[in-house]
Amino acid sequence: MNGEPEIDREPGSTARRQFGWSLRRRVTALCVVVGTVLGLLAVGEALVANDNRSHLDTLLTKTGPLRTDAESLPTALVNQQTAVRGYAVSGDRADLVPYNDGLAQEGVLIARMDTLLHDQPAIRRQLHLVRDQAAQWRADVAIPMIDATASGGPSAGQALITDQGRRQFEELRGSTERLQDLVLDLRNEVAGKARKTGNTLVFLLILAAAVVILAGVALVVSLNRVVIGPVTTLAEQVRAVAGGEYQREIIRSGPPELAQLAGDVDAMRQRIAADLAEVREARTRIEWVNSQLQKQAEELVRSNRDLEQFAYVASHDLQEPLRKVASFCQLLQRRYAGQLDERADQYIAFAVDGAQRMQRLINDLLAFSRIGRLTTGFAEVDLNQVMGEVAQQTEAAREYASGELTWSELPTVQGEEALLTNLLVNLVSNSLKFRRPEVPPRIRISARRVGDEWEITCEDNGIGIEPEFVDKIFVIFQRLHSKDAYPGTGIGLAIVKKIVEYHGGRIWVDLDVTEGTRIRFTLPVGIEPDPPALAATPAVPEQPTGPDGREPERVDGTGRDAERESIGSDDPTTGGPDGPQTGGTKEIVA
Repeated sequence: MNGEPEIDREPGSTARRQFGWSLRRRVTALCVVVGTVLGLLAVGEALVANDNRSHLDTLLTKTGPLRTDAESLPTALVNQQTAVRGYAVSGDRADLVPYNDGLAQEGVLIARMDTLLHDQPAIRRQLHLVRDQAAQWRADVAIPMIDATASGGPSAGQALITDQGRRQFEELRGSTERLQDLVLDLRNEVAGKARKTGNTLVFLLILAAAVVILAGVALVVSLNRVVIGPVTTLAEQVRAVAGGEYQREIIRSGPPELAQLAGDVDAMRQRIAADLAEVREARTRIEWVNSQLQKQAEELVRSNRDLEQFAYVASHDLQEPLRKVASFCQLLQRRYAGQLDERADQYIAFAVDGAQRMQRLINDLLAFSRIGRLTTGFAEVDLNQVMGEVAQQTEAAREYASGELTWSELPTVQGEEALLTNLLVNLVSNSLKFRRPEVPPRIRISARRVGDEWEITCEDNGIGIEPEFVDKIFVIFQRLHSKDAYPGTGIGLAIVKKIVEYHGGRIWVDLDVTEGTRIRFTLPVGIEPDPPALAATPAVPEQPTGPDGREPERVDGTGRDAERESIGSDDPTTGGPDGPQTGGTKEIVA
């Protein structure tokens, strides 16, 4: 409480200096003390100023006129004496004019001085003595001399001029001089009091200024000790923490307000340190995960190389034996048809069918694996031209099924034309394959823009898809029907999904239809996606000739046999998925 800092120690923490008084309490106490002292000084100054004003008023309005009148009074008395003697010598009544003027002036001066001396009894008594002596002198000397001169002439008047009369006038003059001395003493006394009160007032003003200066110095020193010093220390500690010393504890010092602020800052430091520790731990985990991902990516690259080698083997080393088996089975079937029993013909047919289906499976699997790996790069693709190519490729299947293919105005997108053609061919072929009996298929392709994507729809009036199977149809080799009912390998829609995802889009089945199937997929608007990681795998070595010396079958950029119209189809109407959508205003009918 005496202004010295108190030391607050807690277990496990450094010393924290805290002042007993709060900053508000200290400033309030200083203001109260300074205000009280200045108030007392103001009261003293007011009293001294009032006394000084009273003394100055007395000096100006009382002692000044008194001194002037006291100095004029002897002149009026001398004028009376001189006039009486002159009249006694000359006998001329005109010589009495100064006497009468002096008598009138004497009366005025004495009356005025008597009014001003109501609070000065000693001087007033002396004034009355002078008045009485003057009246006595006139009664004893002046009036008898005037009467004698008027009745007996100048000689009679001069006979009354005696030493007794002169002594009496001298006594009167001495009384007036004492009166002047008393007035002068009063004036000097009042002037001295005025000087004293003025000096006292100046001293009090200087003292008040000194109190204000001392209060300002005390306030500055107190602020420097209680506020500026602790704030500067806190700022240095905060800068150290901001510089990375997050484990440095903030020392609390100063008044309770700043100590509380330092505590809040230290709590924030502790939270930041805890968060940074978590971030470091998370970063360590992320680095570990990244290293694992890097290892997995390297493993994936290795696996892709193995897969590429497998695709090479599947497309050449496996297809050539299958081609021989199928060729010789077909020769047996043509040459010995009807020469063997019925069961032998059935076995040969089974062998031919199995070899052909195995060849289709290998071709489709090879096409699926090569999507996105053997890329020609993205370019602007007009889907209207693509649909023209799709219409040509599916023309035989549509004529066979009496189907109709229409499309509205389609956009231009970024992608690979061969893959997008393959995508739409599979969708249209799928709609043609899964048609309702005795109902001509109607297929419509449309597009609309949704945000930063083009949403393209393939809609038909076929047999439709049950809701529980909408996710299953995009899985490779997943079939919803037997191969006898709808031929194919079950890989068409898986290829469609992979092509869409390679172009940065997504595909799904829209179940909000009354009949048929509606498949929607999206493509980015004018954004070329980054090439997939699989595209960086090594290229397939140059294809050699087969074991029989013949050149293997050529495969186009889509991974499909160049002679085949669609994947996984031995029927003119087979080869892809199902779907619907809405689009522009221009309708094109194939």
